[in-house]
Amino acid sequence: MAIDVLKYVNEYRRKKGLSPLVMNNVMNAEALKHSQNMASRRTSFGHNGFDGRSNRISSAISGISEVGENVSMGSTSAKEVVDHWLKSDVHRENIEGHYKITGIGIAADKRGILYFTQIFAMN
Repeated sequence: MAIDVLKYVNEYRRKKGLSPLVMNNVMNAEALKHSQNMASRRTSFGHNGFDGRSNRISSAISGISEVGENVSMGSTSAKEVVDHWLKSDVHRENIEGHYKITGIGIAADKRGILYFTQIFAMN
């Protein structure tokens, strides 16, 4: 499903004349860990710990100058979560940002509710 999220985000970016985002394994791991932590209630839903994720990404990938993050819960498909983000000014700004690389993580809680994290970075 993460590949599909990237596909829909990049389709939108292409329509806006923006370059496609490229998936990054370090960022995928950070996004997945955050989604898993939200799904397991180790952290509340939201951006708790974002500074730590941003710092770890900046330490692992040279030249990072900016990091952004979108989170969501409850969507049942990649298209639904991307459509949801595009309806929000703040989330859409991240999708339309001058970012080059991304990481996407999706995790389900005990009830099967999906938690999504997409991290964006510029290098």
